[in-house]
Amino acid sequence: MSPFLVFALYGAVTVGLAWLLAGHMHRVFTGRRVWSSPLIAPVERAFLSAAGVTAGRGQTWSGYAMAVLVFNLVGFLLLYAILRLQGMLPWNPQGIGPMAPDLAFNTAISFVTNTNWQAYSGEVQLSYLSQMVGLTVQNFVSAATGMAVAVAIVRGFAAKGDGRLGNFWVDATRAVLYILLPLSILAAVVLIWQGVPQSLSAYVRATTLEGAGQVIAQGPAAAQIAIKQLGTNGGGFFGVNSAHPLENPTILSNMIQSIYLLLIPVAFCFLFGRMVGDRRQGWAIFAAMGVLFVAGLLLMNAPEQAGNPALAQATGITGPNMEGKEVRFGATLSVLWAEATTAASNGSVNAMHDSFMPLSGLVMMLNMQVGEVIFGGVGSGLYGMLLYVVLAVFLAGLMVGRTPEYLGKKIEGREVTLSVLAFLSMPLGILVFGALSVVIPAGLAAVQDAGPHGLSEVLYAYSSATGNNGSAFGGFGAAAPFHTTLQGIAMILGRYSIIVPMLAVAGSLALKSPVPATAGTFPTHGLLFVLLLVITVLILGALTFFPALVLGPIAEHVSMLGGQTF
Repeated sequence: MSPFLVFALYGAVTVGLAWLLAGHMHRVFTGRRVWSSPLIAPVERAFLSAAGVTAGRGQTWSGYAMAVLVFNLVGFLLLYAILRLQGMLPWNPQGIGPMAPDLAFNTAISFVTNTNWQAYSGEVQLSYLSQMVGLTVQNFVSAATGMAVAVAIVRGFAAKGDGRLGNFWVDATRAVLYILLPLSILAAVVLIWQGVPQSLSAYVRATTLEGAGQVIAQGPAAAQIAIKQLGTNGGGFFGVNSAHPLENPTILSNMIQSIYLLLIPVAFCFLFGRMVGDRRQGWAIFAAMGVLFVAGLLLMNAPEQAGNPALAQATGITGPNMEGKEVRFGATLSVLWAEATTAASNGSVNAMHDSFMPLSGLVMMLNMQVGEVIFGGVGSGLYGMLLYVVLAVFLAGLMVGRTPEYLGKKIEGREVTLSVLAFLSMPLGILVFGALSVVIPAGLAAVQDAGPHGLSEVLYAYSSATGNNGSAFGGFGAAAPFHTTLQGIAMILGRYSIIVPMLAVAGSLALKSPVPATAGTFPTHGLLFVLLLVITVLILGALTFFPALVLGPIAEHVSMLGGQTF
């Protein structure tokens, strides 16, 4: 089948399902009755009542932000304790000991921030209890945090002067009970049918055809894989993630996981239009994200289908680049997954990104460096793109000499300043922390390759950590204490230095009453605005990192064409 036909079919199915899901999400987050209400509503009321939360009591932006931070801090402490004590806890048939302090810090931060960066191998270093009670639970609540924050920010853009953004505890509870849990159960059942294990039994010892012994890892994998895809978490049960035959055994399981990867992020575009009362606004944001996504997909597909010219010259063999890819998926499905997972802040992999062609690596890094806004994570992609929307309408206002407005509300100095502060977290985490990694010997020791690809390993690692993505170039020594600590800090920076300012922007806008559009109002639902938004993302996001990318993947590509190796 033609790669373009595969891409088109995938896009049509994903967008269609996301459009349907957006209607359900709109009813859930506006407190309306849905088909599952008779079953789930009593559970929701019981949870909120036990927590002392009143569903109708809204919070200001500062109250909402404080609830997010406290909830995530408690989650970090609990997960850190589980990882450090897993050797003494139950559901550990392999007798796996405690995780090292620096690695436990990195892993706990990683899953709480929805990054799921994995500097460990799950089947070797984690017990079943750590996988289920620790990581899987955080996969649900970190995704729910992103969804709740996005909904609160949208309320701020749509509010009519009351200053309230909703209630974090209500939003997060509804995200889990009505959206994440039902869809995860559905996917887990299908994955079990396809051959993904879901068991508490010990690992299987087998004898190979050559007579050698082999240990086959298993465990409660299907449940974690379902939510790691749906919640754009990405942390796999096994060390090689969805390239593992027990984590992703068939073409059908691969397509289901690929669709789940983008399902909620795409749905958030349509949810935005519904919540602000103008569906054209949601379609405009979807169009901007879609243009960037398709461009990245095509730019990545071309070099992977063409293959490595150096290899062709040396061996006379031509064809797609299959290094680091699973034969059962091939170049096409590997490219589709790689583009989707780096655009969507997911970070799961079904092929080794370190083995992709240099220009493919460039695309993957750019997807993360612009702030994971090309659909992005569940919720985080939307509020990240709204950051660029604020800056885009500000630039538009400067060009036409008018006070910038969005959805009838004036964008003033406070909103622009907060948006710029949020944007600066990406270059700080990627360029500053990356620079430290190549000048400090403890950081440089983790680099596997010489030449430009070695720099690409560092750039990719800190783009992934700061962008809360979680994927990696496989040769990078991420388990070194220097990087487990510094990347943990980068993950905190990339998550909360955007959440808090964007909630403040929403709080500021929520106090403003919308004014009617006039003949001089710049429309934010048409083709011109979509083009302006795409250009803003490229200029502010991509060009910030262009000098570093020239020294990394671009230099590697030029060297490859010239026949130079390192």
